[in-house]
Amino acid sequence: MAEKADKVKIPDSHTEKRFRWWPWVVAALVAGVGLRLWFIAHAARIAGDTLLYGDIARNLLEHGVYGFTVTGGAPRPTLIRVPGYPLFLAACFRVFGVEHYQAVLYVQLLVDMATCALASALAGRLFGRRAGLGALWLGALCPFTAIYVASPLTETLSLFCIAAVFYGMERWRAGGMGFNRWLWVVGAVLAYAVLLRPEEGLLAAAVVPALLWLAWRGAGPGAGRGRAGLPVLAAALCVVLPLAPWTLRNWRMLHVVQPLAPRSATDPGELEPNGFNRWYRTWGIDFASTEEVYWNYDSDLIAVGDLPARAFDGEEQYARTAELLNEYNQTERLSAGIDGRFAALARQRIAADPVRYYVALPVARLLNMLLRPRLELLEMPLEWWRWGAHRAQTAFAAGYAALNLGYMVLAGFGVAAWRRRDWDGQAALAWAMMTFVGLRCALLLTLDNSEPRYTLEFFPVLWIWAAGVWRGCADGIASHPSR
Repeated sequence: MAEKADKVKIPDSHTEKRFRWWPWVVAALVAGVGLRLWFIAHAARIAGDTLLYGDIARNLLEHGVYGFTVTGGAPRPTLIRVPGYPLFLAACFRVFGVEHYQAVLYVQLLVDMATCALASALAGRLFGRRAGLGALWLGALCPFTAIYVASPLTETLSLFCIAAVFYGMERWRAGGMGFNRWLWVVGAVLAYAVLLRPEEGLLAAAVVPALLWLAWRGAGPGAGRGRAGLPVLAAALCVVLPLAPWTLRNWRMLHVVQPLAPRSATDPGELEPNGFNRWYRTWGIDFASTEEVYWNYDSDLIAVGDLPARAFDGEEQYARTAELLNEYNQTERLSAGIDGRFAALARQRIAADPVRYYVALPVARLLNMLLRPRLELLEMPLEWWRWGAHRAQTAFAAGYAALNLGYMVLAGFGVAAWRRRDWDGQAALAWAMMTFVGLRCALLLTLDNSEPRYTLEFFPVLWIWAAGVWRGCADGIASHPSR
């Protein structure tokens, strides 16, 4: 493959005469920064989980306690969030001032532009310089990821980790594998990704086997294969080591063995809304229901009129649900009795149509997360599809949805072209990327609520795949390992 690449590669000096690259690179970076500055100025959102993370970070700095503020008392220790993002906020607060969220947004802007640069660099190594430039523009002008710069949440840092891991994986392979510096970069980034969001362990589950396969294949047959896998095992150990002090802390402070964070986002001793969540999964699909119903439970009113028709199997069930919600609305608080009645209602609906519960609705939620317009951080109607009520917003939402679909379609064409070339000798990297996407989709099938941000992690991979469309144009194939 390398010999073939040398035959078609156009020398860089000739390429530069035909096309000046740096002005386009600078233009992409300026456009990307400008887009993110616009979102910071016009769409910044400091609310919800941001304040939760910020409260933990502030108490960590001021009291040395990883926990929430309690009126009139010491902070209460918690384990409902892994420490990666609170530690990032604490570092920003230490430098820029406690709760100086505006500074955090500018730091996230730099991180997000670094994500675009890493995706571009990897696309350039895989498909050529023109493809790298294409990936840079796709990332820099992607509004779906850029807007999360304006909201202090884990997404921006998670996207950086994904791009950095796949870039580091390719550099490790090109550097001869073994104990080179890129191995430790991959291990450290994988470890931090898990500390940002527990489900980012799926990234390690996709990458570590691919690294092992590369190491064993490079060693050839014989006893050397066992030793060849040692560097990868060392990197895998780096992924789990940071979880040890977190697990020990949870045991000492809260007396539970919890190496990550509970799926229910509850601390030990708190009542889990399992019955309500199961009932919600019997009908929930769209983000509007997530915001109007799912997030309101145990904190705000839930109106039966906000439930879609698919939430009821007949008049009797409608009346039963309305009565239950009316009783809940008296206190707006979770109780074991009410949650048990939601669980009974869920059992009735599941028994009536198990295929709907176990197959149709999970797939519908996943498709909703993948294909909806991604307007959750914009001031747009939840029911954006109602043309008669708000035509301008509906047209804008349709355009956003088309752009989102465009990224996916272009990525599909790029993957297909890459596959036809037998992955250009990069089968391990290609399969690691596809495995990561597949594992995350499988996880999302199990979730209660539909939130588009849960599929945001696909975009660094989509940019790289889409760039494969430009492979081989003008500057030839960039499979040279030293680029």
